[in-house]
Amino acid sequence: MAAHRDIHYPQRILMPNPLFRAKKRGRKINLELTTKEYRKLLNDLEELECIRAFDAAQKSGESPIPFEQAVQEIERSRA
Repeated sequence: MAAHRDIHYPQRILMPNPLFRAKKRGRKINLELTTKEYRKLLNDLEELECIRAFDAAQKSGESPIPFEQAVQEIERSRA
């Protein structure tokens, strides 16, 4: 099993200049992001999903299986 790298959980994702659009009463209704900010946000969310899956696997107490075995089990369940 590969060593788990030290990952620091950010308290919140910071964007340099978020641009909010609001209704008359000031209630925020949407947020404008640059394409670069949007891609970073998607990448961060994907990484967070992986971290959560890893943490859940660690807590499950199940013993790990080889990748090839996992693929075979998934393919059998789809058939």
